[in-house]
Amino acid sequence: MINTLKILKTEKEYKEALRRTIEIFHAEEGTPESDELDILLLLVKDYEDRNYTLPDPDPIDVVKLKLKEKGLKHKDLEPIIGSKSYVSLVLAGKKELTLKMAKGLHRFLDIPAEIFLAEL
Repeated sequence: MINTLKILKTEKEYKEALRRTIEIFHAEEGTPESDELDILLLLVKDYEDRNYTLPDPDPIDVVKLKLKEKGLKHKDLEPIIGSKSYVSLVLAGKKELTLKMAKGLHRFLDIPAEIFLAEL
């Protein structure tokens, strides 16, 4: 067990907490190690939230992923985006998404609206 659990302020402390987290990751529920793991996970998440930012996902990549997950084809987007060639241009990044397309894709593919906000 780490001697003192405290807010992680340095990269060294963060790496030490990650090492310990991995070490006790499979601790049995109700044990002191399980309690320590719960606290370490909170501390690690807090450090990451303060020090690392994830890039916004590319909306077109998300659309392609959702199509694949749902077993859909590009032609299934024609009612939302337009003709077959226009769908291809949008998915290739050669034409930009419009607000109307984003709304349709949000509803049809169940993509969070926030994904499209950076693009609009």
